[in-house]
Formats: sequence, C-alpha cells, structure tokens
Amino acid sequence: MEFSNPWAFIAAAPVLAYVAIEFVREKRRAAPLPFPTLPGRAAPPSLRSRFRRAPTLLRFVALALVVVALAGPRIPSDATPIHREGIDIVVAFDISTSMKALDFEPTDRFSVAKQTIGEFVKGRKNDRVGLVVFAGEAYTQCPLTLDAAVLLNILDAVKMDVIEDGTAIGDALAMAVNRLRDSEAKSKVVVLLTDGDNNRGSIAPEAAARLAKEFNVRVHTIQVGKGGRVPYPVRAFDFFSSSWVVQKQLAEAPVNPELLRRIADETGGRFFVAADSGTLKKIFDVIDAMEKTELPGEEFTLYKEAYSAFALPALLLLVLEILLRAFVIRKFP
Repeated sequence: MEFSNPWAFIAAAPVLAYVAIEFVREKRRAAPLPFPTLPGRAAPPSLRSRFRRAPTLLRFVALALVVVALAGPRIPSDATPIHREGIDIVVAFDISTSMKALDFEPTDRFSVAKQTIGEFVKGRKNDRVGLVVFAGEAYTQCPLTLDAAVLLNILDAVKMDVIEDGTAIGDALAMAVNRLRDSEAKSKVVVLLTDGDNNRGSIAPEAAARLAKEFNVRVHTIQVGKGGRVPYPVRAFDFFSSSWVVQKQLAEAPVNPELLRRIADETGGRFFVAADSGTLKKIFDVIDAMEKTELPGEEFTLYKEAYSAFALPALLLLVLEILLRAFVIRKFP
C-alpha cells in the first residue's frame, strides 16, 4: 500500500496529544458519591464504570483512522504503457440562413452538420477541440478544450438567426487560426464547413489561408451541398386553415468550390464536397482517420483507492461514541 498524501500523518501528533489529555482528564474526574457497604466487601463495578473510558478510546481509534484516510491510501497495480494522440482542432461552422436548406435528410443542412460535428468531437478523446461559428461575422463559441462534454453542450446551444446573415469565410478562418497560433501541439488543424461563397467580412479568404500556412495550420474545407436550386423552408399564410405554415420553395444556392479548394491546397489540407448527410458523415470519418498523431508513450500506474476502508469504520466508531455518551455513560453536572 502507498499513500498519496503522506504529509497528512503529521496530523497524528495532535490527535495523540488530544487523546492523552482526555485520558488524564477522565482519570482526574471526581469519583461518584460514596455510599455505605458491608465491611470487607467492596461494591462490584457497574456497567457504566466499566465503559467509562470506552468513548474516549473509540474517538482515538476513529481519529487515527481519519488520519490514515486523509493520507490517501492506495494500492498500485502494474505499470501500463499508454499511447496518446494529441491534436489541436478548431471547427469553423457556418450558421448562415442558407444552412436551412432541406436537401439533407432527415432534416436540414444545419441540423445534420451539428449532429455530425458532435459525433466527431466525441471521438477526439485526447485532443483539444474548439468551435468558431460564423455567418456575416465570426465568433469563437468555444476555445480549445479537452472537456468534450462542455463543448458538446455549447454546440447543442448553437442556433441560426442570432448573428448578422452572410458568409464571412475569411474572418472565420482567420479567427480559427488565431486560436491555434500559440498552440504547441505537433499538429494544428481547422475544419472549415460552409455551404456558400464568401460575401462578407473584412479579411479575404486567401489572406486567411496564407496566415494559416504561416502558423503551420492545416485546413480541411467541406462544401455542404452541391449548389444550384435547392428547397428552403418558407413561412406562408394558409387562407384555408387561417394559420401560418412552412412550405418548401426552390431557391438558388451559390457555392465556390474553387475557393475552398485553394484554401485546402494552400495549407496542405483536403477539399471535400458533401452532397447529402451520409457523405458528410463519411467526410468527417476520413478527417478523423487522417488527423492522428501519436505522442510518445508513457507508463502510467493505475491505483485502487483504499481510503474508504478507513473512513467508513471511522464514521461508525464516531457514531458509536455518540450513542454511548448519550445513552450509556451520561454525564451529570
């Protein structure tokens, strides 16, 4: 057995001193009132007098067990070599209104993309992942983190129609690169997912791509949808039912695959086209398989914590002491 906090044994000294003082006090306490008895025959000791010092002894043992529990007793197992993978990844997620297009089953582009990104995050257990969302402007929704649960909660709360509409690809890429510029990871990656052409923002996509190359950031670009005329949900008033209903209406969806391809080529990444939900999930599987960097192996010793074996008996002894003092060895003023 080992102890993770051996310094806690320093607490044993005051505990022993406290118990010693208690024993001295018990010994010096006044004896019960005398009463007459037969000559040559002493009265037998009562049950209470026999157990007079038992509560003090129970407290001593309980406190000693607490000290051992605080010292962190643990049982080591054999050392196990563990190989980890560590990459810093920022997902730049287009949340412009064009992502409402209904050409991705079972819902729309936005919902399918959000679900696919979530599954991707769940699979990167040893990587730091961040999230940038953009439409007409770009925002860091979540900085790089190892806490996948936090990122997934943030991703789940992402909605459309909350920022100015448009597609600022250059701003989004520059912001994602800025999140990675100080990273010390061996591999830095941006996954840029958009369904449109750059039409907003203050930074040109080509300039953002050069910035990514300068900081050794690899950018994988994903074009969501094939472009052309696609169905969009449109609210219309139905005079027959006297209510607003959602109808499908075909509208043009401009895309710029050449731009996304140039960004990927400039940074050493790959360009993908996701024409449907199944293809989008396969693309993320491909990226997941590509972006794996094995870090040097380390040996970790796993421990089985044993503090409960001391803490629980200590609690039971303290409860027993309280019961004895309350019902068996009661003190009177």
